[in-house]
Amino acid sequence: MPDVWATVADLDPSAQERLASVLETRGADPQQQAMRRAFLSDIEFPPGAHVLEVGCGTGVLTRVLAGWPNVKAVVGSDPAAPLIRKAQRLASNLANVTFQEADGRSLPFGDDAFDVVVFDSTLSHVPGPERALAEVHRVLRPGGSLAVFDGDYATTTIALGDHDPLQTCVAAMMANSVNDRWLMRRLPSLVRASGFEEADFRSHGYAETGGGGYMLSVVDRGADILHASGAIGEATAAAFKSEARRRVESGTFFGHIAYASLTARKPPRAAP
Repeated sequence: MPDVWATVADLDPSAQERLASVLETRGADPQQQAMRRAFLSDIEFPPGAHVLEVGCGTGVLTRVLAGWPNVKAVVGSDPAAPLIRKAQRLASNLANVTFQEADGRSLPFGDDAFDVVVFDSTLSHVPGPERALAEVHRVLRPGGSLAVFDGDYATTTIALGDHDPLQTCVAAMMANSVNDRWLMRRLPSLVRASGFEEADFRSHGYAETGGGGYMLSVVDRGADILHASGAIGEATAAAFKSEARRRVESGTFFGHIAYASLTARKPPRAAP
C-alpha cells in the first residue's frame, strides 16, 4: 500500500484531520519531546540562525525551533496544503515563523539560504530521498548543518511474544505510513554521497509500557487499514482494538520504536 503521508493532500478532510491529530498527539508525548530535545541539542545553531524544516506537518517541531537558542527565523515547508494551514493556525502567535507549501525534492528557496535544515520524521516518507538531500545541500550555506530525526521503523513492535496477532496491525500501519522503513540505516551513506560531512549518528529508544497512548493509535490505524483492504472483517478489526485496550487496562500493553538522529555539515568553501 502507498505511504499515506505522500498522498495526504488527496485525502478527504476528515482523514486529513485524523492524520494532523496523530502528529499533534505524538508531539505532546513527553518521551517524544525528550528525544527531540536531545536531537536539537546536537545541532550547531550559529547566532541569528535561519532554519528550514522540511516536511513540517502541523509544525510541532517548527514551534519548538522558534524558541530554540540562537534561532532567529524558521521556515516550515510541507507539500500538503491542509497540514500547512493547520501549522499556520497553531503558530499564529510566533512572529519568527513562516510556512511554505513545497515539496522537499524541489525547494522554492535560493542557494545558500539557510544555516540549518531539519527533517523530523519526514525523510522516511520521501520517495527518492537523494533528491531531497541534494536540494538541502543546495539551500544550505557552506558550513551549514543538516539534521535528520526519524524512526528506524523496521524495529516497530507491539508483540508480547511470537505470533502476536496485534503485530499484524503494526505491519499494516507501517506498510501504509512509511515509504522506507530502513531509511535511517542507509542514511549515513546517503548523506556522504550527497556531499555532506557526517558529524554524528545517535540512537534513541521509545517505549510505552502499560499506558498505550501513541502506540495504541498504531494498532487502531493498522486495524482500520486491514479492514479497509478487505484482509479482515469489521468484527476482527474491533477485536484487535479491544485486545489492545484490554492490555492497557491490565497493565500489560507494550510498544517500542527505535529512533535515530544524524547531523552532518555542508563543507565550507575552500580558501581562494
